Amino acid sequence: MLLTLILIGLYLSHSSKSSSSFPSSLMASRSLSHPEPNQVLFEESSCVRKVILNRPHKLNSLTYEMISQILRNLEVYEKDPMVKLLILKGQGKAFCAGGDVVGMVLSINEGHWSFGASFYKKQLTLDYLLATSTKPLVSLINGIVMGGGAGLSMNSMFRVVTENTVFAMPEGQIGFFPDVGASYFLSRLPGYFGEYLGLTGARLDGKEMLACGLATHFVLSKDLLLLENALSEVASSDASTISRVISGFSSKISLKKESAYRRLETINKCFSRRTVEEILSMLENEAANGDNKWIIQAISSMKSASPTSLKIFLKLIREGRTKELKDCLIQDYTIACHMFQRTFNPDFIEGSRAKLFEKGKQPKWEPSKLELVRDDFVNQYFEKVDDADWEYLQLPARPNLAKTWESKL
Repeated sequence: MLLTLILIGLYLSHSSKSSSSFPSSLMASRSLSHPEPNQVLFEESSCVRKVILNRPHKLNSLTYEMISQILRNLEVYEKDPMVKLLILKGQGKAFCAGGDVVGMVLSINEGHWSFGASFYKKQLTLDYLLATSTKPLVSLINGIVMGGGAGLSMNSMFRVVTENTVFAMPEGQIGFFPDVGASYFLSRLPGYFGEYLGLTGARLDGKEMLACGLATHFVLSKDLLLLENALSEVASSDASTISRVISGFSSKISLKKESAYRRLETINKCFSRRTVEEILSMLENEAANGDNKWIIQAISSMKSASPTSLKIFLKLIREGRTKELKDCLIQDYTIACHMFQRTFNPDFIEGSRAKLFEKGKQPKWEPSKLELVRDDFVNQYFEKVDDADWEYLQLPARPNLAKTWESKL
């Protein structure tokens, strides 16, 4: 159930010229839809500015208008010397479950792949500007965070999670790939834990996020408003000052016995292998050794995902270890545009049709098996898009502020 809920609000982009059929009622509802008011709220408090995602009924999934509004306000905040700190949070049960995939897929399916590219370009630009913001950014992540939500928050200076937080990057299940800079922030986790998260779409709770380094602080949800009020009084951009304020509300953690992070040695053994096929083979060998519930789940998830998506992500994260965030986002854009244009296969549209529109059907992937996805086929996604009007993603020159992703245990 949770994965289905996650996928409905997930951000992605994608797919096939061999057309997939979408219900006519959905196509009609799109043409009759009207922009929602107040999708993002902006609040001011002394030297602090708050950005509040306000689509709780849609798990705060990002729309083009939301991204545009945040970009406009972020530019104002960065130029204002009175602003010392930014806070980003979501209303309701989710921080942000990703981008508005349904609207994007319907547009792409009608032939407007350039809309997907335009949306995605703006989203990646926002992710980059938030990551390199001249003002310290505190992301209060209370609830679901995945896809585009991870892109907004995982590169912020302070990443505060709670007992309600659920993180995942299950894009491979709909024929996409863990994007929005995931090859940067997941590759910097201990060992090969990032490969495990990206290839399996495994969920983490807030304590596991702190343990592996995806989060910087763990605060109980009952104390979150108190923390927010305390941060609203901050009059400095000094990182150590802000960290002390957050630490004053932080709680110690202990991982559940069944946490996958407690199996890091086995994860490293399996997910350090060179190919997806070798990783799966190692997992199947380990499954015979007992304590294997999490391994069985990992195998099942990988076998149900798009084979092409798995191979694209493994190449991405391996290369991402030595790249800057900017370069990882540029590469994400190139791969996504190929998927939007449906240059090489229809997996994104097919996966979205089966998982999002027909709810729970198994997609028909092309190619259908890992061994049929050759290296030269994967490499094509990393090359320039063959379109006269297409350009590589252009991001402004800004200092890439150092972030730390390290275990807190």
